[in-house]
Amino acid sequence: MTSLPWLEPEELWFPPADEALDDPDGLLAVGGDLSRSRLLLAYRNGIFPWFSDDQPILWWSPNPRCVLFPDEVHVSRSLRRTLNQHRFEVTADRCFSRIIRLCATTRAEGTWITDDMIQAYTDLHRHGTAHSIEVWNRNGELAGGMYGIALGRCFFGESMFSLETNASKVLMVHLARQLAQWGYRLMDCQVESDHLLSMGARTIPRDEFLSILGKYVDQKPEKEDWAFNWRWPGPEE
Repeated sequence: MTSLPWLEPEELWFPPADEALDDPDGLLAVGGDLSRSRLLLAYRNGIFPWFSDDQPILWWSPNPRCVLFPDEVHVSRSLRRTLNQHRFEVTADRCFSRIIRLCATTRAEGTWITDDMIQAYTDLHRHGTAHSIEVWNRNGELAGGMYGIALGRCFFGESMFSLETNASKVLMVHLARQLAQWGYRLMDCQVESDHLLSMGARTIPRDEFLSILGKYVDQKPEKEDWAFNWRWPGPEE
């Protein structure tokens, strides 16, 4: 059995992402902590935590990587009809704590979003790095949401939920168009799914993903306050 590097909490480092295992795909290291400095170091290097309550902290960098380039988001004919109805409003950072907890509790297959993860990402939110995106219906009720990390011109999506049909698709369109308007170059989706692929996401080799991070993770976007102002239909429609 291949041994994995064990990270001590007092030592802030990661092995290179290209040393991750092929099976299970992307498993890179074990241990460490969920401090703000370690999480930021992880994302800057294409690494993210994913583990359950009964496991130590596991760090991953899968190959290939699923990404969505903001200007490539796909709007199907049926989704276009939904957007034309203006059934939903999309906002950012209105209720981060509620969004991350709903991401944890609405997944039928269980969750890796442990109490420690909630505390760690809430701390990142307080320091302006983690953000929530909310979808509201016409009654002012939450219909869906997502949270993730913004570093430079890269956004790292962590988890998403949908309580109403098409809410998550509307969220993805608004988020991608808004990020494109702000000069973001990459949305990290981590691992592919049919839903993400239907929205225009695709997989790229890990070394290409790391190269994109190296180019854009230190470049400031055109806007950093995360006040959404893009509305459907945009000028590109």
